[in-house]
Amino acid sequence: MKRIALISEHASPLAVLGGVDAGGQNVYVKEIARQLTQKGFLVDVFTRRENTSHPRCINWMKGVRVVHVDAGPPVPVSKETLLPYMAAFRDDMIQFIEEEQINYHLVHANFFMSALVAMELKSILKIPYVVTYHALGHIRRLFQGDNDQFPPERLEIERQTMAAADAIIAECPQDREDMIQYYDVSPKKIVVVPCGVNLQEMYPIDKYMARLMLKLPPKEKVILQLGRIVPRKGVDNVIQALAHLNCRKENIRLIIVGGGLEFFQHNHELQRLRLLAKSLGISYAVQFVGHKNREELKYFYSAADLFITTPWYEPFGITPLEAMACGTPVIGANVGGIKYSVVDGQTGKLVPPRDPKALSEAITEMLAQPERLQKMGEKAISRVQKLFTWDRVATNLGKLYDHVIFHHYQEEQKIKRAI
Repeated sequence: MKRIALISEHASPLAVLGGVDAGGQNVYVKEIARQLTQKGFLVDVFTRRENTSHPRCINWMKGVRVVHVDAGPPVPVSKETLLPYMAAFRDDMIQFIEEEQINYHLVHANFFMSALVAMELKSILKIPYVVTYHALGHIRRLFQGDNDQFPPERLEIERQTMAAADAIIAECPQDREDMIQYYDVSPKKIVVVPCGVNLQEMYPIDKYMARLMLKLPPKEKVILQLGRIVPRKGVDNVIQALAHLNCRKENIRLIIVGGGLEFFQHNHELQRLRLLAKSLGISYAVQFVGHKNREELKYFYSAADLFITTPWYEPFGITPLEAMACGTPVIGANVGGIKYSVVDGQTGKLVPPRDPKALSEAITEMLAQPERLQKMGEKAISRVQKLFTWDRVATNLGKLYDHVIFHHYQEEQKIKRAI
């Protein structure tokens, strides 16, 4: 069996989701590791140790191990400050490989710092690598400007690791276009493989039963926002859109899922959003419910009439797919991966980001047509099941892995013959 090393320096598949640095990448790494074992691969996931109690190596599931790498202090550290620890990450990973006497056929790096480690491993150990960036530094700089806290050398690291990679995985066509435009990458090197949905976790629940489980009024019009509560996700845009509606008369409620207890006590963005709702006079219609376990999310998705996600930019976005898998139409920002996963007028509606008026008009239009909403929900389920399952993702990744491994083997044989 082929052995694959997945590197995900800050996003452990074991992490509790919903925090500032725990989201889509954690889900991605967890799901592809699980699915790759069904395709005949053995997988080790390398992630940074954040707690001294974490064992060095965990047999997580059949065919998948999680290896905790010592790089920096064994405590949670924001991903923006992790770059100086990547040399230690590389060295500790090499030590593990030598101690275990493992021959990895390929490394799949996730995020630019993991790509840096993979590039150096390729130079030292001659292991080919592919990389999923999950977000690009140049795009982040365009939208966040001086608020971007990543070190400036991120962009050069991305350029170098793209040049050295055996293949690059774009999560949507926009991601591919950005790599070509801003990093001068050869289109032949890029393969588009989107994210997916675990259909055993996310599936439709009868709306009445879902609301009964969540103790929500059956006749209320429920709008759902779910994900990390950080500025770029545009939660303020949704709250501002509600101010254009007569929520009390229309019986509309916005439910915002995300963040834990500590998050609620200390997060400035949450406090800003609460003050915003209060200043607009719609606090009564906005409910922050905090972190919810994965097994609870399908009830929230299914209970909602609409799922809304209007970030400034979005490399891909898994939550729209999860909502669609549960039969809930999506109003999404016409950016990045969202404009790829959501079909305007078919599975939901696309609107400009940072445009509360346009969003409020879309909400009004869609809530006024319950029969159309139902048909959109049915088309959403069909689209996800056809194009966005983790099984399909793993199948496409497996084909890419096999191609890269075979090509690497051929190159090695050429070198041996030349000697």
